[in-house]
Amino acid sequence: MFSQNEIKEILDILEDTYPDAKCALDHQNIYQLLIAVVLSAQTTDKSVNRISPALFKKYPDALSLSKGRIEDIEEILKTIGMYHTKAKRIKDLALALVEDFDGDVPSNYDSLVNLPGVGRKTANVVMSVGFGKERIAVDTHVFRVSNRIGLVDEKDVLKTELSLMENIPEDRWSRTHHSLIFHGRNLCDARKPKCETCPINGYCKYVKENK
Repeated sequence: MFSQNEIKEILDILEDTYPDAKCALDHQNIYQLLIAVVLSAQTTDKSVNRISPALFKKYPDALSLSKGRIEDIEEILKTIGMYHTKAKRIKDLALALVEDFDGDVPSNYDSLVNLPGVGRKTANVVMSVGFGKERIAVDTHVFRVSNRIGLVDEKDVLKTELSLMENIPEDRWSRTHHSLIFHGRNLCDARKPKCETCPINGYCKYVKENK
């Protein structure tokens, strides 16, 4: 494991490398953010961004989405993966927002994770991006990169999240989340990581183990 000083150096390098790292899902409010994150499961942010303008034009708030016909929602979502399931999921989610929160997205983590289709990752993204709270959301990139580098050594998503929260200063949680995602997309590829051009290859556990 790295020392706190080494962790700081790694995070500094990643933040310098990806100064514009932020949520890649297009949204104009927290309702749109929540729906977009739910839709992004097992598909790319770009795919969600392609359909979100039509979706939010037709359903600009939770009330309109809760009243939408499943067939109409599916028609908009049909180019993304699992669109049948996701259409029902976001309609159920919108209905819960209307019934339990007057159509607003709750700013409480426990309330978020109890909504239909909302897990820890989605709730953490909404808390961080939507409400400005320090959170680490562990998606496939964060899980792979943080364990590959050696920031943590865990076998599942929950333990990875908890270990990152323990090892990284709280005031850097959200920035680290975005930096790790960008690193995973740009250099630390799942199959062919570009280790030779990686700015943190001098620290990386994976590089040292594969020399």
